[in-house]
Amino acid sequence: MKVLITCPPMLGRMAEFQLLFVEKGIEVCCPNVTQTLSIEELKTLLPQYDGWIIGDDPANAEVFQAGQAGQLKAAVKWGVGVDNVDLAAAEALGIFVTNTPRMFGAEVADIAMGYVIGLARQTYAIDRAVRRGDWIKSAGISLAAKTTALVGFGDIGRQTAKRLLAADMRVVAYDPQFQPDKNLAAVEAASWPQRLSEADFIVFTCALTPENRHMLNQQTLAAAKPGVRVVNVARGPLIDESALVAALKSGQVHSAALDVFEVEPLPTDSPLRQFEQCILGTHNASNTVDAVRRASHQAIALLFDFLGVA
Repeated sequence: MKVLITCPPMLGRMAEFQLLFVEKGIEVCCPNVTQTLSIEELKTLLPQYDGWIIGDDPANAEVFQAGQAGQLKAAVKWGVGVDNVDLAAAEALGIFVTNTPRMFGAEVADIAMGYVIGLARQTYAIDRAVRRGDWIKSAGISLAAKTTALVGFGDIGRQTAKRLLAADMRVVAYDPQFQPDKNLAAVEAASWPQRLSEADFIVFTCALTPENRHMLNQQTLAAAKPGVRVVNVARGPLIDESALVAALKSGQVHSAALDVFEVEPLPTDSPLRQFEQCILGTHNASNTVDAVRRASHQAIALLFDFLGVA
């Protein structure tokens, strides 16, 4: 039996997990993956494997069809988001697929809060200036009494809300499945894009769906408070990057911290690179030793179960 793994954080720590496969007599393939493999690469590889631990790869119908024409029987999406996985196609082809939810809500929330603080106090811009030999004294803003529009109130959203409230911030949550949390009673609920004019920060922690693609766009940015700060630790296509660039140029958006982008890795010619007041990440918010260990063990256990490995 053979398994393909294409999740970069897990691949980075495969020495820790390799023995689990050896003990079951399973051959594991660990290709060199920067962010994702292409559709053509996956179509070539997958037919050789019984199982697949998916990263952010384009796991579409075409890819699953190629896998099913070979040996592919089951797959596990490493992590929470499944917007890159065609679950309906996999089901129609008889391929078992699941994900690993609630594995790193706290870790992603830590990064979201770090980005909020970084944008509020311009710590990253100061660091860059000092490295250039400058000694600047940028005046930031205090967090207490500021308002965050928190888009998404699942596990990551709740964990982020807890951190924002601890900083004495107001939190307005946007989630069509919003459920009050007695431990986060101060969180208010609203329907997007209502009350954006109140928000000093907009923080994205939600899943990507066809309905919310480009939910932050020219129109919703125009409705936001001038000088709003934007944080995205969810999925890049939630934001229309061309509209964000225009808003950064005009000052409607003061600054942004983006761990995710519409195209990953971020293209070298992306205009987002020109803004010194922005923080740019590498889709890495969940990547801690502890979280990778938890999610990887869960993914392996689920895949072994699907494949009937005792």
